[in-house]
Amino acid sequence: MTAFLRSSTPLLALVLAPMFALCMLAGPAQAEEAVTGEALKRLRATLEAPGGLSVESARQSPLPGLLEVKLADGPTVYATPDGTFFVLGDLYSVGAAGYVNLAEQRRNGERQEAIAAVDTDDMIVFPAEGETRGHITVFTDVTCFYCQKLHKEVPELNRRGIEVRYLAYPRAGVGSEGFTLLATAWCAKDRQETLTRLKAREEVKPSVCPGNPVAEEYALGQEVGVRGTPAIILPDGQMVPGYRPVDDLVAALGLD
Repeated sequence: MTAFLRSSTPLLALVLAPMFALCMLAGPAQAEEAVTGEALKRLRATLEAPGGLSVESARQSPLPGLLEVKLADGPTVYATPDGTFFVLGDLYSVGAAGYVNLAEQRRNGERQEAIAAVDTDDMIVFPAEGETRGHITVFTDVTCFYCQKLHKEVPELNRRGIEVRYLAYPRAGVGSEGFTLLATAWCAKDRQETLTRLKAREEVKPSVCPGNPVAEEYALGQEVGVRGTPAIILPDGQMVPGYRPVDDLVAALGLD
């Protein structure tokens, strides 16, 4: 499905360009109500008819004349109310503050809610020293070089009042060596020490206990858009992909 959407995007953008121009003249929509009932049925009937797409939900987008449509197990697209045209890509607003990625704002909110639903008991947490001034949530893999590099700086983050919360994300998937090592850390009596030893490339006897959350956290990472590690999630749901030094993370949290 993704390949189809990618190949179709240039043509769809060309077809919809005149409509976008008219919509921009009309100004932004004031409401973003969910699309329900017969309107949602009609949209599904059109979009799903050729096969390959499944509409999970839809709502009015900030752009008049387009709906924001969440595809099941897929991306969000912007479609005409009757479903006869859609375009894949992010929607931006333009104003005095500059360019604002409205689609990413939506993803941030969804990501924030998804992370908030995870019990901290299912994370490996390195608490701040003294007053907690902020926190980051990190999808990690012990076999990842930049995850190892970031972990070496966790003590400094803690000293600056930043709590680091780890979620498991075995890059090679469930059942891989990375999965086994992460499960070993999550199943250990001392999770912090075991994770630190594994990231230091020390040998630790594998131990995969029943009920460990690694597979669920890997699925969560995929759901919220993680494509590599480390993936750092800020409290507002913004995702910072890849390694960032301490000073950058402090600044991103507004703690300068």
